[in-house]
Amino acid sequence: MTLPPDFTLLQVVPELDTGGAEQTTIDVAHAVVRAGGKALVATRGGRMAARLESDGGRLAEMPVQTKNPLVMLGNAARLADLIRREKVSLIHARSRAPAFSALWAAQATRTPFVATYHGVYNARSSLKRWYNAVMTRGDLVIANSDFTRDHVLAEHQLDPARIVSIPRGVDLERFNPNWVTPERVEALRQAWNLAPDLSRTTFLLAARLTRIKGHGPVIEAFARLKAEGRDDFRLILVGDDQGRVAYRAELEAQIEAAGLGERVRLVGHCDDMPAAYLLADVAILPSIVPESFGRTAVEPQVMGRPVLASQLGGMIETVLPGETGWLVPPGDVDAWTAGLARAIEAGPGRLAAMGATAANRARQLYSVDAMCAATLEAYQQVLEARA
Repeated sequence: MTLPPDFTLLQVVPELDTGGAEQTTIDVAHAVVRAGGKALVATRGGRMAARLESDGGRLAEMPVQTKNPLVMLGNAARLADLIRREKVSLIHARSRAPAFSALWAAQATRTPFVATYHGVYNARSSLKRWYNAVMTRGDLVIANSDFTRDHVLAEHQLDPARIVSIPRGVDLERFNPNWVTPERVEALRQAWNLAPDLSRTTFLLAARLTRIKGHGPVIEAFARLKAEGRDDFRLILVGDDQGRVAYRAELEAQIEAAGLGERVRLVGHCDDMPAAYLLADVAILPSIVPESFGRTAVEPQVMGRPVLASQLGGMIETVLPGETGWLVPPGDVDAWTAGLARAIEAGPGRLAAMGATAANRARQLYSVDAMCAATLEAYQQVLEARA
């Protein structure tokens, strides 16, 4: 993809800490730099900021995560100054609160404005619907899945020509089982105190510790398997509590009460997810609210691991039941108990075959290169329409 001469992209995202929107911000910045443009990111900062800069992007630190109206106005002025100083060609907002500041700055400077609808935002009032609609007020809306696109069209009565679906992408170089050394996998195994055990199916749930990710129902499902006399499983819970100390304590108490202390591990944040997936036989995503895309349903598939996921949201698009994994009604403990048992009973051979099918499909449909190429093409179309 060839960008216009002197193309400068400004992305606006609350933080660069962890998550799908943040990872996509980094990926697109890298693609712009590779294509000969400049990539700026206005954000409060975070642990991924170093990677942005190592990829050739530049950080513009400001408190864009705020919902304080006065600070948002200040951010709009700061962004407008940055746009003029850096001769920004296009602004891309990736979250609602900073989108207001970015939109005001775009209007003040007459700069093209694009927004990505990264999630399915609930709207129980007309005020909340107005707040959510800031993501639809620019030149183009990018939806991160067909599920999200359908939601936006239904919720905001948008002209279909002003919204495009671009699925999130996975870095096929980073998530490549051939590049993950045995030493990396062993380092994680030791850090998490996991002994090699071929007699048990290892499940991995990668998600921040928050109730909507469905940890509680799936732990209850494992407790039921144990009560049935099964001892052929273990579960690794990967993810930060992000300050939700009470929820983490609740999960720890639930695990202890069920007698699952030796079978379920809370291991916290992991910087080496490719190696983490290779420690597992099956990845699970028991979310109880729709995931707009569900990046952690695609990453393990790229790594050759089948997925057991809730039957809602973007996972309906990314998981093929019986071929690359299974879909289970969200929050249904009986169904999750049966689904986990089905995965265990599939055995290593069947799981490996499903993982191979999953890897082939995911690598074709969900590469970060395809996502970035489609995004840059969308930028080009917006610029041409403005011209």
